[in-house]
Amino acid sequence: MEVRSAFITFEGGEGVGKSTQVARLAATLRARSGRDVCVTREPGGSPRAEEIRAALLDGAAKPYGPFAEALLFSAARLDHLDRLIRPALRRGEIVLCDRFIDSTRAYQGAAGGLDPGTVAALERVVVGPTRPDLTLILDLDPAAGLARAAGRGAGTGQGADRFEAEALDFHIRLREAFLAIARAEPERCAVIEAGRDPDTVEAAIRDVVAARRPDLLPAEGSRGDAA
Repeated sequence: MEVRSAFITFEGGEGVGKSTQVARLAATLRARSGRDVCVTREPGGSPRAEEIRAALLDGAAKPYGPFAEALLFSAARLDHLDRLIRPALRRGEIVLCDRFIDSTRAYQGAAGGLDPGTVAALERVVVGPTRPDLTLILDLDPAAGLARAAGRGAGTGQGADRFEAEALDFHIRLREAFLAIARAEPERCAVIEAGRDPDTVEAAIRDVVAARRPDLLPAEGSRGDAA
């Protein structure tokens, strides 16, 4: 079997469990396929992009509006793509990314009010042809997600970040935006009901990946070492 790279992104609102499920899928893919798996996130993923992440989540760009935020996200994404994602894909690796283009569409676009044409133009320039093969949208009632995020922050002593601190109406618009993206691009996107226990969510994600990219998840007991 030909070894193909794979670019899988995880999307959704606050507190949906993306980081947990990215780590679980990475472990499954490594064990079942024997492939190299690159786990990353946005904003961030490269040293320069991580610096921009810190500023964004601290709210440094918020006073300048959603366009300024989108520009900063785009700058971080450009460095992330050039330094990490594209090289990993060229090596034939599986790349799992916690947030990507759909978060900009949802956060700065649909929920933030930035013109969709502007978002699309930034995407064309920055992302070009490097599009996800599969996007897993974790869906959860926004109030429940915010409660989860608050609990997570309480455990670390950190307060809500720039986006967690937004009003509930903002997060309701976010959820609607992610679901609209899934409806518009069903060949790329799959919606995962994230209100269930983590093991059930993990199993649902595995089922989708196995159905969409069977080359990535050989049957248990076999290894897909085709390299």
